[in-house]
Amino acid sequence: MKSVLISGKGLIDLAERPEPEHEDGKVVVRPQFIGICGSDLHYLADGQVGMSVVREPIVPGHEISAVTDEDVEVDGKVIPAGTPVAIHPSTWGEKQPGIEDKPEIWPNGRYLGSAQYLPHEQGGMTEKMAVRPDQLIVLPEGVSLKAAALAEPLGVGLHAINLAGGVRGKKVLVSGAGPIGLLAAGAALTEGAASVAVSDVLDHPLSVAKKLGATKVYNVAQESLPDNEYDLILECSGAAPAISASFKAAAPGATIIQVGMMVNRDASLNISAINGKEITYIGSFRFFQEIRDAVEVLARNPNLEEVITQVFPVDDYREAFATAADASKSAKVLIAM
Repeated sequence: MKSVLISGKGLIDLAERPEPEHEDGKVVVRPQFIGICGSDLHYLADGQVGMSVVREPIVPGHEISAVTDEDVEVDGKVIPAGTPVAIHPSTWGEKQPGIEDKPEIWPNGRYLGSAQYLPHEQGGMTEKMAVRPDQLIVLPEGVSLKAAALAEPLGVGLHAINLAGGVRGKKVLVSGAGPIGLLAAGAALTEGAASVAVSDVLDHPLSVAKKLGATKVYNVAQESLPDNEYDLILECSGAAPAISASFKAAAPGATIIQVGMMVNRDASLNISAINGKEITYIGSFRFFQEIRDAVEVLARNPNLEEVITQVFPVDDYREAFATAADASKSAKVLIAM
């Protein structure tokens, strides 16, 4: 079967691999659409993501829609072969006291398409893969397999919104209009925010934000954010200047959720407003079950599919990765198997 393989820095190929065996407790699915994530781009460009280093060939991809290859029981109900599903990419780690309700941060968890451990967790850019039945999320009526590839990154945005206690009636700023930022903005609009502004340094992703219904967009390479304006800021860039600007833009008593991953090094930040404005600053990591909520949000707001800017057949994998790496002309890029 065809699989995209990353073997190290700059090394990507389309290779033939054996079909998955029927392991105990797992079922076979056929991936249909797979989103290219920033971590996939880093594995190719750098051979690693943080401390996760490619040490053996890895199939990338954790943003996966698929169809079942066999009948399978999910949540007490048998679903037939050919059922469209999204895939929950997590295997939870070791439960810890005090954070029993936060499995996303339990230690030693695994994630599809991750090189953190050996053997690597193979991802979804392949014709077939084996997953646990509990990882299958049956799609509601009206959600296409193409749109369902957005469920994973949309789940990241929904998790941040839940950590903030919801968005209803709030003035929201999304800092950083990458795919997760755009989907977080779309989720906030869907969930009843009073207004949603989006900031970035590039015009193309801001044009996508407008298509999603953003109330206001800021190109912060050309203009500054207003001071003391926003009740909730979803900081999705992970860039130090954007984080500092978020603290200035936050209204007194506001909450900032740090969604964007930051590089593990010392950085210069100005968060002095955290005291005088009593700002709450919370970190956010992936999601728990919000990916299941995401498919329902996709059903309620089909306009979220605007975040998908290109779809490439798997044979054009090199062009797909190159396009996804250029934020000036793409948002979410999908590979179709």
